[in-house]
Amino acid sequence: MKSIIGRKIGMTSVFDKTGLMIPVSVVEVLPNVVLLKRTKERDGYEALQIGYEDKKPQRATKSELGIAEKAHTVPHYVYRELKGEEIYGHEVGDSIDCSIFKAGELVDVTGVSKGESVSDTIRVISCYADICAMRHPKEGAPLVASQKSRIPVINAGDGGHQHPTQTLADLLTIRSLKGRLNNLTIGFCGDLKFGRTVHSLIEALVRYTGIKIVLISPEELRLPDYIRDDVLRANNVPFEEVIKMEDVLPKLDVLYMTRVQKERFFNEDDYIRMKDFYILDQSKMDLASPEMLVLHPLPRVNEISVDVDNDPRAAYFKQVQYGVYARMALILTLLNIKVD
Repeated sequence: MKSIIGRKIGMTSVFDKTGLMIPVSVVEVLPNVVLLKRTKERDGYEALQIGYEDKKPQRATKSELGIAEKAHTVPHYVYRELKGEEIYGHEVGDSIDCSIFKAGELVDVTGVSKGESVSDTIRVISCYADICAMRHPKEGAPLVASQKSRIPVINAGDGGHQHPTQTLADLLTIRSLKGRLNNLTIGFCGDLKFGRTVHSLIEALVRYTGIKIVLISPEELRLPDYIRDDVLRANNVPFEEVIKMEDVLPKLDVLYMTRVQKERFFNEDDYIRMKDFYILDQSKMDLASPEMLVLHPLPRVNEISVDVDNDPRAAYFKQVQYGVYARMALILTLLNIKVD
């Protein structure tokens, strides 16, 4: 299979040899630069990591600059992994263009933009279903869908942005096990930059009185500015940022652990360096209050040791059960179904 990244710029029509008019998509294809080559020996599969559309260095993140430097190229706006034997022969630094296709060759086009394809998809789903739960890798896609849909759309997670249904599960868990949602000190640990469950839960918690937030992360995975400034500071919610988990465990009512998500990293070296930054084990649990709860949106990798599972403060599997109840209630409410 041959693959390439492009941008749809419109529609037109062409005529075949018999004069039949055929509608086609017009796709602009800039050079696809190979940034990383994944191998079966190292990664378990074969693929090329591709950069598309040049970005000015002053607008790039440190991670993007690092990727560009290793590939001896410039940063890019779009990063994707492509698979296929026909393109796997390219090496890091190579450019892939339309020359991999022959004139007249039929090409399947798969849309991944937040605009047209999502709009079309939800309009079709609206004809078949009463409700739609959407999880999408692009931030804002469920919002676009909700604006075009004739049925309720539930945001089940959009990229590194928000995860509101998980927040309903988290709030129900805390309320059920702690007996309140106010006057709590809650620590968030791990990937706070891309952790959409963290972003959503913080936005919900600022509605309650007496909430204090502790942000535990390395510098590279700090909470985004728009959450820190527009949510926490804007609502006068006290918070502190630390790197060492052990320094703050004794004062937490709830510890919300997150995994470092490999799919959010374009640079594998950065992921390897970050993935074991925080591991909650029983020795750290001994530093915490006997009343502290440990939550995790799951799945976990190794950030919570299995020896913590038997600790009565480990509430992440109860959290899953409360998530079922919360989502059942949400669906029933949106469908206006009353249960006696």
